[in-house]
Amino acid sequence: MPRILGIDIPDNKKILYSLPYIYGVGLSASKIILRSANIDENKRAKELTTEELNKIQKIIEAAYKTEGDLRKEIGQNVKRLKEIGAWRGVRHARRLPIHGRTKTNSRTIRGNVRKTMGSGRKPSSEKT
Repeated sequence: MPRILGIDIPDNKKILYSLPYIYGVGLSASKIILRSANIDENKRAKELTTEELNKIQKIIEAAYKTEGDLRKEIGQNVKRLKEIGAWRGVRHARRLPIHGRTKTNSRTIRGNVRKTMGSGRKPSSEKT
């Protein structure tokens, strides 16, 4: 398995789809990285030479925040939101959805998991 930035990437997949296994590198960033390194997107990860792996690693280190640094920055952002008492910070602290449909998105947090449509509901005879 090839290692890039300390992460083992799957060797049987195309390199285009293997790079997003690195935290902070998505599919579109993967395309940009491979284009700037002049590497074919259809090449398998196990077919890469050490020179090509080094090119990819240098580009990622220079242009992107990845893994520990990115996780640390996101954690600090969330901590700041909690400290200043922002609405998003409160939602993070309560482990509730930050945006959008809270009726459906927070079911797992509330302990009301519905695998099928009728399951998990209270019987109709009970008062809601």
